[in-house]
Amino acid sequence: MCWLTPLLRTGYKRRLEENDMYRILPEDRSKRLGDELQRFWEYEVRKAGKELRKPKLTKALLKCYGKSYAVFGVFTFLMEAIKVVQPVLMGKLIQYFENYDPEDMTSLYWAYGYAAGMALSTFGLTIFQHLYYYHVQRMGMKIRVAMCHMIYRKALGLSSEALGRTTTGQIVNLLSNDVNRFDEVTLNMHYLWVGPLQAVVIIFFLWYEIGPSCLAGVAVISLMMPMQTWFGKLFGILRSKTAVLTDSRIRIMNEVVSGIRIIKMYAWEKMFSALVTEVRRKEIREIMRTSYLRGLNMASFFASSKIIVFVTFTVFVLLGNPISASRVFVTVSLYGTIKLTVTLFFALAIEKVSETVVSIRRIKNFLLLDEIDRRGFALPEEENNKNSLELHNLTCYWDKSLDAPSLQNVSLTVKSPVGLLELPRDKGVLRVKGQLIYASQQPWVFPGTIRSNILFGKELNTQKYEKVLRAFVSGCTQHSEDADIYLLDDPLSAVDAEVGRHLFEQCICGLLKNKTRILVTHQLQYLKAADHIVVLMEGHVMAQGTYDELRCSGLDFVSLLKSDEEQERRPQAADPDKLSMLSQKTIRSCGSSTSHNSLLPAENWADQLPGETAQTMAEESRFEGNISCDIYLKFFTAGCSSLVLLAIVLLSVIAEVKQFYNSTVDPVIKHGPNVTLSSEESHLSYYLGIYAALTAAAVIFGFARSLAIFDGLVSSSQNLHNSMFNAVLRTPVHFFDVNPIGRILNRFSKDIGQLDSLLPITFVDFYQLMLQNIGVVVVAASVIPLILIPVVPLLLFFLYLRRFYLQTSRDVKRLESTTRSPVFSHLSSSLQGLWTIRAFRAEDRFQKTFDDHQDLHSEAWFLFLITSRWFALRLDSICTLFVTIATFGCLLLRDGLEAGQVGLVLTYAVTLVGNFQWTVRQSAEVENMMTSVERVVEYTELESEAPWETQKRPPPEWPNQGLVTFDRVNFSYSADGPLVLKDICATFQPCEKVGIVGRTGAGKSSLVSALFRLAEPQGKIYIDGILTSEIGLHDLRQKMSIIPQDPVLFTGTVRKNLDPFNQHTDEDLWNALQEVQLKAAVEELPGKMETVLAESGSNFSAGQRQLVCLARAILRKNRILIIDEATANVDPRTDELIQRTIREKFRDCTVLTIAHRLNTIIDSDRILALDSGTIQEFDHPYILLQNKESALFKLVQQTGQVEAAALLQSARQVSSYLHRIYDLTLHGSEHVHTKDGGFDGMGNI
Repeated sequence: MCWLTPLLRTGYKRRLEENDMYRILPEDRSKRLGDELQRFWEYEVRKAGKELRKPKLTKALLKCYGKSYAVFGVFTFLMEAIKVVQPVLMGKLIQYFENYDPEDMTSLYWAYGYAAGMALSTFGLTIFQHLYYYHVQRMGMKIRVAMCHMIYRKALGLSSEALGRTTTGQIVNLLSNDVNRFDEVTLNMHYLWVGPLQAVVIIFFLWYEIGPSCLAGVAVISLMMPMQTWFGKLFGILRSKTAVLTDSRIRIMNEVVSGIRIIKMYAWEKMFSALVTEVRRKEIREIMRTSYLRGLNMASFFASSKIIVFVTFTVFVLLGNPISASRVFVTVSLYGTIKLTVTLFFALAIEKVSETVVSIRRIKNFLLLDEIDRRGFALPEEENNKNSLELHNLTCYWDKSLDAPSLQNVSLTVKSPVGLLELPRDKGVLRVKGQLIYASQQPWVFPGTIRSNILFGKELNTQKYEKVLRAFVSGCTQHSEDADIYLLDDPLSAVDAEVGRHLFEQCICGLLKNKTRILVTHQLQYLKAADHIVVLMEGHVMAQGTYDELRCSGLDFVSLLKSDEEQERRPQAADPDKLSMLSQKTIRSCGSSTSHNSLLPAENWADQLPGETAQTMAEESRFEGNISCDIYLKFFTAGCSSLVLLAIVLLSVIAEVKQFYNSTVDPVIKHGPNVTLSSEESHLSYYLGIYAALTAAAVIFGFARSLAIFDGLVSSSQNLHNSMFNAVLRTPVHFFDVNPIGRILNRFSKDIGQLDSLLPITFVDFYQLMLQNIGVVVVAASVIPLILIPVVPLLLFFLYLRRFYLQTSRDVKRLESTTRSPVFSHLSSSLQGLWTIRAFRAEDRFQKTFDDHQDLHSEAWFLFLITSRWFALRLDSICTLFVTIATFGCLLLRDGLEAGQVGLVLTYAVTLVGNFQWTVRQSAEVENMMTSVERVVEYTELESEAPWETQKRPPPEWPNQGLVTFDRVNFSYSADGPLVLKDICATFQPCEKVGIVGRTGAGKSSLVSALFRLAEPQGKIYIDGILTSEIGLHDLRQKMSIIPQDPVLFTGTVRKNLDPFNQHTDEDLWNALQEVQLKAAVEELPGKMETVLAESGSNFSAGQRQLVCLARAILRKNRILIIDEATANVDPRTDELIQRTIREKFRDCTVLTIAHRLNTIIDSDRILALDSGTIQEFDHPYILLQNKESALFKLVQQTGQVEAAALLQSARQVSSYLHRIYDLTLHGSEHVHTKDGGFDGMGNI
């Protein structure tokens, strides 16, 4: 392993980077491992199907890795055989001192032979031990990597119904915690057979040494083994309960991070904080039980040796047997070996196997979820040129237990396939031929550059790339692909009028003119250009035919078109900001933010083509150097006070003092080599009494110490988690813009998992061994002071080696943490864009990317594994040297030593071989695990936004008017970011309805962000005369309602999504649902308002989710309402419903509407036009339309002649109506209103 030394030297001098790591071995690559295990799993599934039984993942694992792992058992056998031989050799050496004769040279030569045997056996133990640990740890890594590959592959293929039965949180937990059990279980599993075998051999040797008295100690061990087995089963039960709660917590965290903007604008942080705290409380309760169990397990291990020795020699003496030094120390050593194997390694094996069985069962259940059925969609080579779609009496359900059919008895024939692959078929026929490309309604990008998102894994063809970019600015991905059929799920709703027209003419009817295009749309003005139209209502085909045929049929949809024969070839919709919001939302959703400039500047854009678009996603922070004392202090004091820490230290010291005083009162040491019952009869009761008292005290204090430490450390983990979660909730939204979801979830899953389980047990192990080793050295030095001569330099060398190793090890561990984040980010991103990935048949490309991320993580993990072996091998070599020096030193100093002293020194020297190097390794492991604490503490100290409440509280009825004033407001999303709003001065009058329009990147949504203080604006914003920057964020945000562009629902009941704080009655909730015409849909749900929604509310359509957001706004009854392009993704009727509801329910409110469809804001009192963060114009719509140079006029003209004329007429009617109100007001009229209090969607009175 000398090849590692140059890397360690590099790490000692500077921080290691990813390019310093060694490439992963070909046989350890994710794809190779995953494919191999997948083959065995698929074979097991097929075999189980034939045998009519459930598949067993364990069988697949055994067939794949069983033989290799069984071979490593040879190393375990040899290790434990040496541990049995060593006490025998030591006994022979002590017998030499018992029968010491300076003249007997033959005995001396034999003694040197025994000493050489001890040295060689110690050296052999070192070699076999590290060969064993290297191979089994690497085996654990292979199984984990293969399992992750299979889990991700399965996630890519899950059917829609299966997706409803799992959550992102569960899948993340499988990848972050469950698979880690394979790294742990491989370490000790061989002790399930080696332990009992060794116990039988040792009992034979014990019988030879002390006769039937050994049965007393064996009886104690026999009593402990069932207890250890019972502990192991309890570990499995508790692990199962904990895993479910961890799934739930991570799922909630995923929803919180994904919907953080909505949570902040609704001021729902406290609700989610309470939700996570409650789940975490239940989770920590199970973890605490597990920790107490671990504490008892470890304490019983340390106590067992005292109890066993005490019981054995008490019986031995009471039976009248003489005690000799060789007999005592051989017996103690043999008991030490059996104790280590049976009560520690065997117990750990049962514990880890029990936990792993739970994880295997959870993974197996996930792998058995239904996959999407792609049968029947394969395209024979000879039919490549025959693209077609045929539906015959097709009926489909998203969820048959909850929903009415999404499609019912649909029959249709199109010369092209359609993307119905995701919708599970119940009955009917669906035949598809041809390559399909799909553009989803919800825009999705994955973490990476803009170019990589456009190419979507394809090679860069500069000419084609340039052509696509010219024609298509948003959602270019599907057009960079070559396909036979393009399924477009309402993509034009996501862009403004000019871009919409450009996309329709240049892309859909331009680039793709020779392709089959299926456009699902709410934009009815595009229908005239369609070759064939299918009208669906509630899953039924209402009609189909050409535009002219349907127009003549008198269907209701024709009346919505408002078109005539002289209209331009294709009319368009309105509002140019949609692309901006699309860009912001999608890029931010994966942790990046981009410039607000257009992707294709008008000039010189081609010159910029070869360069990659710069990514602004922040690189994950990574600390350097030692873990600071401050991190340790924060960790230990997070769970208990300084006084409690001091009490734990005192408890530990007392326990160790009693243990080692226990050793020094042994009659063997006090009274020489041979002590019999007859010679010491008067003192026997005295010694046994003290021995019993010290043994009992050591056991009790040992148990108390373990439980106290575990309690403190798990409490620290709980408090740090809560602090981190609260800090994340309170940090500004910019943090979520530059950090992908996977990176944040990594801290809440993997790092918190380390704090919950691995760090406490590792620290307790290190802490107890450290005190034990100090006692060993003290006792040994008190007997032979000269032993300190080799101990001091060896200790100094140990400390130097530890420091040298840790400089690299910490960096490798930090690299392991940061290379883990992309795995989770890629998983989260893939689950969000699952339909797009499958429609593009890009599963293999995304699987390859996942495997690449895994390989990078494996490089760091393997490096950490191998550097640990490097360190441990050198430590063990030093310990072997120490044993050799101690053994031969006893022989060289034989004239002044008694047998009892030699036995004590040799016993402790052999003990040090294992304990001392393990203590130093565990101290290094604690330091490495403290990097997780470091990462958690970093998130507890995130920058916080303004307080939720301040001493200055607005009046309860505030705002009672709704007067909003912007006074020289500048706004940026971060302190060093560009200004997106510049010198904004505007006043929105009470009850005024204001439409906000502007080109891409104009700053419309930033205006809303400034109003909600998602980042702190410069300048002043007043609401009813109160300066918003002087009041708490919750006092501000709770008094404004928003209907967001992207409706966000959370896992939970319908009631909780409407009224999370239980502020409204059932009647209020049902009335709100009635107002938005959702009452019938909710009443059809199994539990009505108590029905738990799927993750992100996926069992509601986008339009229904938007109506839920509208119902929330109705319930809040605030005087200020912001509508952020809320109707972009809904059909005209839902749009009309929303507009009517807004006019009726918010007639006395100030309403600010960021518009997508100009007809929704043309009847506004005033329209605000923004450009590049500044106000271009702000006036009545009719006045603005009189100016042919105005921004609004230009936007209206982009909709086409007929639509523009209709909009102008609507604006004229609004102006006339307002003039009549003004005239009537002058003549004393007090009430002037229409029947419904406003205008219809086109501005009609």
